[in-house]
Amino acid sequence: MLHYRLKRWMYRKGSPNLLARALNRISAGLFSAGYLVPAGWVTLEVPGRRTGNPVSFPLVVVDHDGERYLVSMLGADTNWVRNVRAAGMRAVLHHRGREPVRMYEVDPAATAPILRRYLEVAPGARPHIPVERGAPLAEFDRIAARFPVFRLASDAAER
Repeated sequence: MLHYRLKRWMYRKGSPNLLARALNRISAGLFSAGYLVPAGWVTLEVPGRRTGNPVSFPLVVVDHDGERYLVSMLGADTNWVRNVRAAGMRAVLHHRGREPVRMYEVDPAATAPILRRYLEVAPGARPHIPVERGAPLAEFDRIAARFPVFRLASDAAER
């Protein structure tokens, strides 16, 4: 429980505080390198919506029904979500290499099973999503609109 309270404190205003930003920077480096972390832990790089400079975010890719997804554990008002939308839904994933991707926002009516799977593979997200990871899909349906989900597709045009 202390771990959950600490995680919630680090993101209490919906964005990372100084400690969380420092830890995210370290995580982004580890996730990009792809060593000592699971395969689904990646760094998302996207141009900043104001400066155009690359901004990196450590995230967890969810595999579900043969597709890959990113979930915003803090909701729609996070920097990475706003930056991806401003960048025309294009970004780059880093994990032992570079993969340009296109992102497609998923209708919240279809995201409950993806959110449940996300909680299974992204332990850091559990304090932020108000549903137990093994809860029935109906509970995930109730909160789905609050947590954007994006389907990933390799962006062949960028390669």
